Amino acid sequence: MARVANRQTITKSATKNKVCYVAFYIRLSREDKRGKDESESITNQRLILTDFLEQQDDGDEYIFVGEYVDDGVSGTTDEERENFQRLLSDIQKGKINCVIVKNLARSFRNNGDQSYYLGDWFPRNDVRFISLYQQPVDTYKDPQNAQSIAVPVQGVLNEEHARGTSESIRKTFDKKREKGLHIGSFAAYGYMKDPEDKNALVIDEEAAENVKSIFTWFLEGMSKNAIVRKLNSSGVLCPAAYKKSKGMKYQNPSVTNGNPLWAAISINNILKNRIYVGDMVQGRYRIKSYKIHVQETVPEDEWFIVENTHEPIINREDFARVQELMKKDTRTAPQQNSLYLFSGFLRCADCGKGMTRSKVRGNVYYYCRTYKDQSKTACTKHTIRHNHLEQGVLYAIRQQVYVAIAFSEIVSRINTAPLQKSQSIRLNELIAAKEKELSKITRYQQSIYQDWKDGEISHKQYRHMKEDYERQIEAINEVISNLHEEKAELENGVDTENPFLATFRKYENIDKLTREVLIELVEQIKVYDNGNISVSLKFANEYRRIAEYIEVNTHQNAV
Repeated sequence: MARVANRQTITKSATKNKVCYVAFYIRLSREDKRGKDESESITNQRLILTDFLEQQDDGDEYIFVGEYVDDGVSGTTDEERENFQRLLSDIQKGKINCVIVKNLARSFRNNGDQSYYLGDWFPRNDVRFISLYQQPVDTYKDPQNAQSIAVPVQGVLNEEHARGTSESIRKTFDKKREKGLHIGSFAAYGYMKDPEDKNALVIDEEAAENVKSIFTWFLEGMSKNAIVRKLNSSGVLCPAAYKKSKGMKYQNPSVTNGNPLWAAISINNILKNRIYVGDMVQGRYRIKSYKIHVQETVPEDEWFIVENTHEPIINREDFARVQELMKKDTRTAPQQNSLYLFSGFLRCADCGKGMTRSKVRGNVYYYCRTYKDQSKTACTKHTIRHNHLEQGVLYAIRQQVYVAIAFSEIVSRINTAPLQKSQSIRLNELIAAKEKELSKITRYQQSIYQDWKDGEISHKQYRHMKEDYERQIEAINEVISNLHEEKAELENGVDTENPFLATFRKYENIDKLTREVLIELVEQIKVYDNGNISVSLKFANEYRRIAEYIEVNTHQNAV
């Protein structure tokens, strides 16, 4: 019988052929767990491996180090197998030199990985690998067996089984999607799973009221950023935080801090989601394959859409109006092959007219439209080659991306430091100046009444002057209100999910311009006569606000 002992109590003996520091690797897949496959249960695997170890009587010494268990984890991705990774780490640390598993399917993602570990990694790290069933393997007692044709054949069979199981599960889910059954782990914000039917949705009244408000505010003319500020300032929990507050184990991979807030992207997703009119929309994303657990976007014509599956929160008319407004708000349109990359973005820096596109001997150029189509005396060519233009715009965007990344890091440090209440001198001066201007115009408005009464101006003149002063007063009050809002934001801090920061950060690895990138990031591109360009990027006001926030909160005299 094998001499199995605790590692701390064993003393090596010169008479032993080999000392094996043993680890069990045990995995129960999601499919096993879903099907309650007792033969592959954790307990069953543990008993099989323990019994095998206790039966060893070959003169070698076996010291059981411990077991490494991945319970309910996919076998097709190493990243999800936390304890498998821990096993490899402990092997490299010299804690383990023998691994025992029930079968090869419990151990490796696919046949390629099986070949790598059995043929390279384990031998290179002096590890004995033992698999008990299907195709038994013992790389120490029978090293040639691990290299026999039977082992890779078994690997192929295991891989085919994984593929077949994955395909079967996908088909089952697709059938449920076709019927309009909800199969996600979490319901969309505003809904919750029906306690009596996990595949049905019912309204979550608390969250649904916030969804209604978002749609109403947007229809009233509020921007997405304004809605974000209103929700955050009112203390309304964002979807991720709300789910956690209800005890759900929800994780949003895009949230990197412990205090998530509303962001424009959240508002955008809610406004576009047909689920709020009572339609079940599923299958918008999918895993690339059973081997590659990377999520990819699915074309809209492949989505599973079933109408009227649950109670709506928003009526269809309001939803349709919002979709039209969003098209105008984002300045996006359905992709058309006839649209060129820079269509609508180029302006002559001198006359302000658009640029026209021309192809000469295989090269694309842009010219001032006034010069080319109207009058060669009214303006000059302002010629620029397409590839030079593209490189210049891409460079400008990259520079702003670098700024956004740097700003995010600085803002994060400021926000995690003890709060500093600071005021902007510029904003205070602007507010004071506008209030002084308002006071002056108000006095003028009051004086013209007496002028009319005294007969110095006619009633018609009085009426026109009064209306003009009222327009000025309204405009100044709006400016003052905006300045006070900006000042409050400045004093309350800047979130790292600020639209400028979040939008530009996501293009950290940008290497190519697309029309979508231009629509999202660029306001206008001016072309000068010498071939230089200036790129006006979006979120300019947000950029200036963040820059000022950083300056105020990092200045040594800030208070």
